[in-house]
Amino acid sequence: MITAAQLRAARVLLGIDQRRLAELSGLSVPTIQRMEASETMVRGNVDSLVRLIAAFDLAGIEMIDEGAVSDSRGRGVRLRLPRGSGKAEPGARSPNKASGAARART
Repeated sequence: MITAAQLRAARVLLGIDQRRLAELSGLSVPTIQRMEASETMVRGNVDSLVRLIAAFDLAGIEMIDEGAVSDSRGRGVRLRLPRGSGKAEPGARSPNKASGAARART
């Protein structure tokens, strides 16, 4: 499963709008809009979700599940949960900036 935030982020990484994503996946624009409006996990029938993920895959987008390791060598983004929290907070920053900077250099 993918989240609505992943769906929106993947679309932004590709630099495409909802209409273009609909064309690439063979889904309707209202279906894409409903999926992106989901509160957490994207809701939709299995066929629609498979088509959406396949379109992203063909475009070079790798959907990374929480806690999963990415085997790809390309650039990407990942939302890190704040320490001690079970939920991501938009705009939240790590209190230990040095450890994040050290990781970025490795």
